[in-house]
Amino acid sequence: MDLSYTPEEEDFRARLRAWLAEALPTLPARPSPEDWPGRRAYDLGWQRMLYDAGYADVHWDAPPTLRLIFLEETERAGAPYVGAGFVGLLHAGPTIAAEGTAAQRARWLPPILRGDEVWCQGFSEPDAGSDLAALRTRAWRDGDDYVVSGAKIWTSHAEVADWCELLVRTDPDAPRHRGITWLAMPMDAPGVTVRPLRTLAGSAEFAEVFLDEVRVPVAHRVGAENDGWRVTMVTLSFERGTAFVGEVVACRRVLGELAREARANGRWDDPALRRRLGALNAEFRALWRLTQWNVSEAEQGGGVPGTGGSVFKLRYSHARQELYDAAAEVLGADCLDLDRPWVLDRLSSLSYTIAAGTSQIQRNIVAERILGLPKGR
Repeated sequence: MDLSYTPEEEDFRARLRAWLAEALPTLPARPSPEDWPGRRAYDLGWQRMLYDAGYADVHWDAPPTLRLIFLEETERAGAPYVGAGFVGLLHAGPTIAAEGTAAQRARWLPPILRGDEVWCQGFSEPDAGSDLAALRTRAWRDGDDYVVSGAKIWTSHAEVADWCELLVRTDPDAPRHRGITWLAMPMDAPGVTVRPLRTLAGSAEFAEVFLDEVRVPVAHRVGAENDGWRVTMVTLSFERGTAFVGEVVACRRVLGELAREARANGRWDDPALRRRLGALNAEFRALWRLTQWNVSEAEQGGGVPGTGGSVFKLRYSHARQELYDAAAEVLGADCLDLDRPWVLDRLSSLSYTIAAGTSQIQRNIVAERILGLPKGR
């Protein structure tokens, strides 16, 4: 038993393990990575099973420690990842739970929990680079609606989404961090055009989104007008603080598999490789402890992760790339075979130093908000 957990938390772990052991064998076969309608149906079907079993709301209505246990146990058991539900369950949902009105929580949270609706994230823009506050998508008030025009890029799961958590500029004359508003936009609204983007690994998991005078009701604004930057920091704290927890567990599992493969194919005899895998083992153990520390901090701060999430995200992004570079070393020439385990994961790992805020941005956050260093001029 991990003595850092209470008896009640360990009881939750035991009940979850027992349920997973019964539920996972009943799942249908996973669809092809290219079959997005099939993937959406599969992912939402799993979410409905969680809902019916009473585990659906763990991402935002449970204490952070239970959330940590849930992510740890589902990954260890080989349960489906949130998949198409990623943005709704781990970003938009927790943000609405923390910042939304009672009416907004009642409208949007239950469909996410039941697996009825998919969300995408409309933050990044073609001309803003990693500087999120440089966004230029405009929204102006027209009666009970905002009228939105602009473009977004890297919009996760836009091709199968029902809703978009959208950042817009509502006051172009205000300082750039103060003129932003957070909106929930229906993806079937007139004027929304989605153009999927294909990754290096061959999949299409995000898209360009073009907005041509799209009308979004004012009632769909989360937080006050021009207060969207603060609301966005809540979203990003979840994205960087707890959204990658399950992936740390997955990386630790992959590390064990790499060691077994190296022993089987003879590469374990290389002392440099053994040292590399040993260093990665220490790295991911430290990241897991950092995750636990961040969760403890979140519990003291009302459930919202703090700036420690940037430390975690910064180091995890690079550790994941190092892990799959080590996998290529273990595989040797087979690292060019896309049908071999870990090869596509290595390609996707290249995006982690960009996704959820680039490593350069994370270093700025750590320097300014944690270390107290002065801002650059």
